[in-house]
Amino acid sequence: MLPTNYFLFLQIILFLFITPGTPRIVIISHSINHGIRNCLWVAFGDITANLIQATLVIFFIGSFIVNNGDFLNILKWFGIAYLFYLSYDIYNTRPKNFSRGLKKSKTLLSFFKDGFIVAGTSPKAWIFFPLIFPQFINFNENYISQFIILIITYMILDFLSLIGYAILAKKILSWINANPRVINTISACVLILIAIFIGFTQNY
Repeated sequence: MLPTNYFLFLQIILFLFITPGTPRIVIISHSINHGIRNCLWVAFGDITANLIQATLVIFFIGSFIVNNGDFLNILKWFGIAYLFYLSYDIYNTRPKNFSRGLKKSKTLLSFFKDGFIVAGTSPKAWIFFPLIFPQFINFNENYISQFIILIITYMILDFLSLIGYAILAKKILSWINANPRVINTISACVLILIAIFIGFTQNY
């Protein structure tokens, strides 16, 4: 059976995924600098972190996370530090002329790691799963199968939206090749602004 209010759940996560948050900014930059194929690994890292988060908070530590702000604050500052590192890495990436082909400058594991850490250290994700997922699960029925349906739906739509952003970035390559440093600079600055915003506004 489908989870409770499944189609409402679809509407919520679709709105969540079309909003250009940190993972989308990261994947746009990687698409421009390293190509769509490598972005697959960023997206795999993202959804792997989400799977681990959802499993932990629903079945093991959901109530602990919601009721312990110190844990979320530690996670928040770790995530902020990584965003600053990632913005520095993106800014210093040498833009490539895509008409000449791409050369690998990062390992596949490194792409996976970028997606995994950005998603895995997001306090919003750790709150989203224990607060939102239970609203769509009837715990008097087979809740494990309902959870599987929800998380598979979440992961598929998240993955597709990330790749959609990567493809969109690829579509504007002619402008990017004419302005090679602009996107890297904008992406790095946006990541820094997000990190500062998180630092000053998100307290748990």
